[in-house]
Amino acid sequence: MAASELYTKFARVWIPDPEEVWKSAELLKDYKPGDKVLLLHLEEGKDLEYRLDPKTKELPHLRNPDILVGENDLTALSYLHEPAVLHNLRVRFIDSKLIYTYCGIVLVAINPYEQLPIYGEDIINAYSGQNMGDMDPHIFAVAEEAYKQMARDERNQSIIVSGESGAGKTVSAKYAMRYFATVSGSASEANVEEKVLASNPIMESIGNAKTTRNDNSSRFGKYIEIGFDKRYRIIGANMRTYLLEKSRVVFQAEEERNYHIFYQLCASAKLPEFKMLRLGNANNFHYTKQGGSPVIEGVDDTKEMAHTRQACTLLGISESYQMGIFRILAGILHLGNVAFTSRDSDSCAIPPKHEPLSIFSDLMGVDYEEMCHWLCHRKLATATETYIKPISKLQATNARDALAKHIYAKLFSWIVDHVNQALHSAVKQHSFIGVLDIYGFETFEINSFEQFCINYANEKLQQQFNMHVFKLEQEEYMKEQIPWTLIDFYDNQPCINLIESKLGILDLLDEECKMPKGTDDTWAQKLYNTHLNKCALFEKPRLSNKAFIIQHFADKVEYQCEGFLEKNKDTVFEEQIKVLKSSKFKMLPELFQDDEKAISPTSATSSGRTPLTRTPVKPTKGRPGQTAKEHKKTVGHQFRNSLHLLMETLNATTPHYVRCIKPNDFKFPFTFDEKRAVQQLRACGVLETIRISAAGFPSRWTYQEFFSRYRVLMKQKDVLSDRKQTCKNVLEKLILDKDKYQFGKTKIFFRAGQVAYLEKLRADKLRAACIRIQKTIRGWLLRKKYLRVRKAAIVVQRYVRGYQARCYAKFLRRTKAATIIQKFWRMYIVRKRYKIRRSATIVLQSYLRGYLARNRYRKMLREHKAVIIQKWVRGWVARTHYKRSTHAIIYLQCCFRRMMAKRELKKLKIEARSVERYKKLHIGMENKIMQLQRKVDEQNKDYKCLMEKLTNLEGIYNSETEKLRSDLERLQLSEEEAKIATGRVLSLQEEIAKLRKDLEQTQSEKKSIEERADRYKQETEQLVSNLKEENTLLKQEKEALNHLIVEQAKEMTETMEKKLVEETKQLELDLNDERLRYQNLLNEFSRLEERYDDLKEEMTLMVNVPKPGHKRTDSTHSSNESEYTFSSEIAETEDMPLRTEEPSEKKVPLDMSLFLKLQKRVTELEQEKQVMQDELDRKEEQVLRSKAKEEERPQIRGAELEYESLKRQELESENKKLKNELNELRKALSEKSAPEVTAPGAPAYRVLMEQLTSVSEELDVRKEEVLILRSQLVSQKEAIQPKNTMTDSTILLEDVQKMKDKGEIAQAYIGLKETNRAPAMDCHELNEDGELWLVYEGLKQANRLLESQLQSQKRSHENEAEALRGEIQSLKEENNRQQQLLAQNLQLPPEARIEASLQHEITRLTNENLDLMEQLEKQDKTVRKLKKQLKVFAKKIGELEVGQMENISPGQIIDEPIRPVNIPRKEKDFQGMLEYKKEDEQKLVKNLILELKPRGVAVNLIPGLPAYILFMCVRHADYLNDDQKVRSLLTSTINSIKKVLKKRGDDFETVSFWLSNTCRFLHCLKQYSGEEGFMKHNTSRQNEHCLTNFDLAEYRQVLSDLAIQIYQQLVRVLENILQPMIVSGMLEHETIQGVSGVKPTGLRKRTSSIADEGTYTLDSILRQLNSFHSVMCQHGMDPELIKQVVKQMFYIVGAVTLNNLLLRKDMCSWSKGMQIRYNVSQLEEWLRDKNLMNSGAKETLEPLIQAAQLLQVKKKTDDDAEAICSMCSALTTAQIVKVLNLYTPVNEFEERVSVSFIRTIQMRLRDRKDSPQLLMDAKHIFPVTFPFNPSSLALETIQIPASLGLGFISRV
Repeated sequence: MAASELYTKFARVWIPDPEEVWKSAELLKDYKPGDKVLLLHLEEGKDLEYRLDPKTKELPHLRNPDILVGENDLTALSYLHEPAVLHNLRVRFIDSKLIYTYCGIVLVAINPYEQLPIYGEDIINAYSGQNMGDMDPHIFAVAEEAYKQMARDERNQSIIVSGESGAGKTVSAKYAMRYFATVSGSASEANVEEKVLASNPIMESIGNAKTTRNDNSSRFGKYIEIGFDKRYRIIGANMRTYLLEKSRVVFQAEEERNYHIFYQLCASAKLPEFKMLRLGNANNFHYTKQGGSPVIEGVDDTKEMAHTRQACTLLGISESYQMGIFRILAGILHLGNVAFTSRDSDSCAIPPKHEPLSIFSDLMGVDYEEMCHWLCHRKLATATETYIKPISKLQATNARDALAKHIYAKLFSWIVDHVNQALHSAVKQHSFIGVLDIYGFETFEINSFEQFCINYANEKLQQQFNMHVFKLEQEEYMKEQIPWTLIDFYDNQPCINLIESKLGILDLLDEECKMPKGTDDTWAQKLYNTHLNKCALFEKPRLSNKAFIIQHFADKVEYQCEGFLEKNKDTVFEEQIKVLKSSKFKMLPELFQDDEKAISPTSATSSGRTPLTRTPVKPTKGRPGQTAKEHKKTVGHQFRNSLHLLMETLNATTPHYVRCIKPNDFKFPFTFDEKRAVQQLRACGVLETIRISAAGFPSRWTYQEFFSRYRVLMKQKDVLSDRKQTCKNVLEKLILDKDKYQFGKTKIFFRAGQVAYLEKLRADKLRAACIRIQKTIRGWLLRKKYLRVRKAAIVVQRYVRGYQARCYAKFLRRTKAATIIQKFWRMYIVRKRYKIRRSATIVLQSYLRGYLARNRYRKMLREHKAVIIQKWVRGWVARTHYKRSTHAIIYLQCCFRRMMAKRELKKLKIEARSVERYKKLHIGMENKIMQLQRKVDEQNKDYKCLMEKLTNLEGIYNSETEKLRSDLERLQLSEEEAKIATGRVLSLQEEIAKLRKDLEQTQSEKKSIEERADRYKQETEQLVSNLKEENTLLKQEKEALNHLIVEQAKEMTETMEKKLVEETKQLELDLNDERLRYQNLLNEFSRLEERYDDLKEEMTLMVNVPKPGHKRTDSTHSSNESEYTFSSEIAETEDMPLRTEEPSEKKVPLDMSLFLKLQKRVTELEQEKQVMQDELDRKEEQVLRSKAKEEERPQIRGAELEYESLKRQELESENKKLKNELNELRKALSEKSAPEVTAPGAPAYRVLMEQLTSVSEELDVRKEEVLILRSQLVSQKEAIQPKNTMTDSTILLEDVQKMKDKGEIAQAYIGLKETNRAPAMDCHELNEDGELWLVYEGLKQANRLLESQLQSQKRSHENEAEALRGEIQSLKEENNRQQQLLAQNLQLPPEARIEASLQHEITRLTNENLDLMEQLEKQDKTVRKLKKQLKVFAKKIGELEVGQMENISPGQIIDEPIRPVNIPRKEKDFQGMLEYKKEDEQKLVKNLILELKPRGVAVNLIPGLPAYILFMCVRHADYLNDDQKVRSLLTSTINSIKKVLKKRGDDFETVSFWLSNTCRFLHCLKQYSGEEGFMKHNTSRQNEHCLTNFDLAEYRQVLSDLAIQIYQQLVRVLENILQPMIVSGMLEHETIQGVSGVKPTGLRKRTSSIADEGTYTLDSILRQLNSFHSVMCQHGMDPELIKQVVKQMFYIVGAVTLNNLLLRKDMCSWSKGMQIRYNVSQLEEWLRDKNLMNSGAKETLEPLIQAAQLLQVKKKTDDDAEAICSMCSALTTAQIVKVLNLYTPVNEFEERVSVSFIRTIQMRLRDRKDSPQLLMDAKHIFPVTFPFNPSSLALETIQIPASLGLGFISRV
């Protein structure tokens, strides 16, 4: 169809825009031919009239359908043009956060300026082995494609990484190399891949710098060849560099830095080893401070320096060389600080003793004066003479900078050479992959010589790119047999000719450099004269005569001619170089050695390409030994030669292109600048690729894809069995113009826009179908709704009419009832009114009468009170009058009496003054004095008597005083008590008074209470009724609360159970983690073991040349001998011939040490496992058992320890106990009942006892003789085998020392006597050759042995004494504890004391009871053990009896009277043992293991038969007590199984067969070990078959480890089988036909790297699972182990499917989610059929199920986000976001997930703590366990089929 027909209404187009480059718009009306204006509607809502170009009349570019936007490959777009490419990249980069996109053969990588988690080991493993079109675009996909094509096509590959500075070229190249190093590994143990990666930090430090565009910009180009051997493993690498930017050493622009290494040195200047460099801050040096930005944000230069030094060490650069490099670099910094002073205009000088120059001279080891001189002078040579000329300050500064640049360039070349030497391999290189990290097209405001060379290189690379793309297009057309039409594409050969042809720009530049007076101006004039107006690509700027313009393929670039000649010459003064060459610093002259013939280590390749000569980065001048022609080589000439070599290399390889795009200039993460992106897309050739593709048939579909996608456009009659013919018929009807498509062999080719037209037809068809479906469904819904409404209306009417009738009847009933109510109500009202009036009248009357009575009463009361008042007033008046009269009379009497007293006083005073008065007084006084004198005398006499009495009474007084004092105190106390009692009495009296008052008050209140009693009674009755109601409510609440309590109890119980379950799960997880670590360790050990075997074989092939006609077969003991082979005589003797054959095969000590570490680790893991198991048991017992039972555990453990010690003592005294048992047997036989004693067989019993007695005596005799005989045997061995005397005697002595008592020695002697019988020797022969002396030496050894036994007994006695001391100490502690308990009990009250004592007694008795029970169990065990031993000895005695009977002659039998009596014997039963000779062991192993075919055994014989046979052989060796035989058989078995698995390890049947048999062998060793825990399920007969002499617990551990290794190998085998099926069957195959549509794909189809090998389906996976399951069941594998294998298989299926889903955008759609869920349901159905639903396999698919649900759920609102977060519990946040970002609609009716919704999901999940890892670990192997599974099969019933070829073994 015509393109103009697509411009219809609502069609979307792209129009140019100055800001956004391209803007989207929508047509408002159809376009008709001839229209000059298009009416458009922009996305921002504006309408626009777009005028078409009147000349070209080109219509705007059409926009692709939304379904195609965001495609992985740009060539899948229907419309291929610039806006479509730009928009697709923007959508992927901004919306989906995808930085990689294919554009045909080119990988476009946009720098995100952010660390993304898409480069881990898991991503590498996911891309490894995948086809390029199968996965989302990635640098790993390109690397994998190159690696696969190298291996498949036997052709070298190249990855060309280009782009602007800051676009991410270096990082992309680094990731590609990391991929090769990870996937391929190294061919040696030298870790070459690590060295290849270690070269990156070194080259970045010396070759990268900060620019305005990039913090880590590579300022040189490099091509790294990674070499591979024939097995495609890395063996080495080689690096070539191009055009180092030397000018950066001496000059940096604003905001830029010098090379990183200088700043790393300055940052590390304080380190002790760097003090001699005399460095400081970077701002102190001229060469590092010019940019003004010495620090990069987020970069620690000190740490980077450490990384650089570490990488140098890894690459073999010694510390001395490293310090030499740092000295030279520090010298360059100090040289930059050298200053010049002008003397005049033509000369200059350096200040005397200039410190920077002095430091430079010291560091470089040169003479200060000489260097100072030649920095300010130069030597000029003419034809006749040589003279020295001073130079100006400017020339000196330029010469100094040139010298610094030259030194740095030489150092850079030296480091590159040494890196190449470190990466060089002595192994021949088979092929290589080159990684080219080179600068992209550059254009700045000022462009100089460097930009000219860079753009020249990009022109050459673009030409090669165009030719390669054109070639691929041509190959594709020819392959599909499409008529080839010449495609016109841009050829930049004219531009290349302008630069490099004869009289080109470089040629003229070199010619001008040769001119003595050539300048930039003269060179510019030559350019104008030669090319201006003659070459269309060359122009001259209008305003400049010192610049020129070149039209490159990407853009026009203006170059400034200034500096071109100087940079091209790269002039350095020869005298300065000679000074440096004469340096005492040895490393410095090495830099200037002649290296023009240095050849790269990987120059010769298998492809026969021309060896690449590595040229210096930039030339130097004046080197001795160079020819004049070489001396004149310019930088441009060298660069052109190296570029030609590079192009030859690239043309000889298959190129892969990576174009790095810088999204913005500000380094903002995930910010897309359309202008900058378009510039780079045009410059890097992506749009050219699009243009070449669009010129032909860009859209290509396979016939099946076309049929699947456009089946909706076909009618049923159009569909034929031949898909190709069907597609042809349909296309002829749909597209009438046959030039718009072509039919190839396997594909249909479409012109640009035709796929969009088909998509439009398909969408219209689907839209019409949708409209028809909607119309039909809407009509059906409306009809259904009408019928439903009609039916509902009828029902409503019926109910309404019935309701109205009921309402009318109710109205009539209510009317009649109302009439009756009115009658009675009116009567009630009238009666009530009458009663109210009557009662009101009575009340009024009563109140009136009371009022009148009260008035009369108040009147009478007033009169009575008035009379009383009058009476009291009148009395008061009379009394007042009387008192006043009495007071007046008394006053008068007082006045008179006072007058009379005064008169009498006056008279007395007069009398007293007279003499007579005194005389009268004296007469009376004399008499009185006499009387007083007499009284005084009497008193003196009385005084004396009293004094005597006083002395007598004093003593009495003192004693009585004390008594009185005590009585006084007592009285005082009693007085106080009396006072207190008095106070109490008073208080009591007061209380009594109060109580009386209260009583009165109570009595008064009683009446009022009684009055209110009736009222209270009524209220109480009311309250009772209320309380009853409340009581019923409370009962209901109580029941509800009880129910709630029960529920809470249940919840608490459930919570506790959940916690217990969680803790148990956590413990199980910890146990599984520990088991997984242990099994990973075993896996690593087995890998190292295989590596060791491989190296041993290689050493054998290299060292030992096999003889003609003799081919050595590996011994069954040789493999893995260091792990499982124990030291024994037999093993040593068997290995002796092997050692003589292969002297070079020696055990490596590393394996033995590793094995010992593993054994130690095994022990630790077992202990940890036991601890975890105990903890798990303890958690369970906390819920199930009481506290008393928990306290019994230490006692039980103590009892077990006692049992162990008792067991040791019993083993030491075994012979004594056997004697006692024999005596008891005699007694039992003699004490039989009388009939048995008198029976005819009684003499037989006597004979038996006599034989027992004789045997026991013989044993005693042999015990005494054993040491002497042992020494004799040693001496005989020494005499017979003198070479092996010391070894064998040492071995025998060690064996003797291993014997615990005489009984064991005797048994050993008997065994040796029977096996090593020698002819009797004469005594004289015995004395010959000093044999008696040897016997004497043997006796001395025996004495030493006895002495050691005495010492051991002494140690045991000391241990017993120590144990007794510990017991005494424990008894003391118990006594102290009892005393403490007694003291505590005494403090308790009597009842509690009795209870505590009873509790303590009960506890004590319980403990004693338990101890007695433990002792009883020990006794039982001992009895059982002794019975077993007795049976064994009885059997041995019977055998000895038979032997003695054979030795007796017939005559003796006749003479004996008792001999004819025959003891009746039963037929001998088989004991479940197999006997074989020791020399037949290899034969047994060969027939039973090495040459056994699993298929025949699994079909015809019982499962696990080889395991049973091997165990029965072990039982017989145990029965014979032959430890060497047991050890040899087990070791041979283990090594043979390993050998079989190594030989046929890829066969699932073989691995499954031996896993089953190894587990069965392990279970047999456990079941018949005699341990109590394993004997529970045995029958009594099986318990009799238990091992009696050897404890094979160590071998059980070894077998368990072997089973783990076999299980891991089984998992790897089934993984290799399932891996190719999973993606195809689970993701790609359409199980439900027609659900998922096929979208257009680009150039990167599926299976682009290899041919299609057939398609796997889900049925293929199920058939394979059935096959696995049936094989495991046939082999008799344990059911639990089968469940673990199935769980592992389902995990692999789920992990691989999910990982591919996360890395494939085309698989993330709604329909694919439905397919996945259906496939998962089929797997679940398979589990149900096999009864494996409880195996945990379904849970491993949970992440995949949730991912499929995530593809199907609604993804719009916040509720949807919440539902997704709760649903996807098994997916990590990274996985959820990745699926949402990758979600791609297959049909136009689906919608993409918005960015805001994804951010909502991220916000909701930000608190979730999960792994940041995106992919699941598909290599993860769950830890395997082997639960004990005893066999019910009786060993004695097993028959050995003749087909096994085991006729040399016999049943016992």
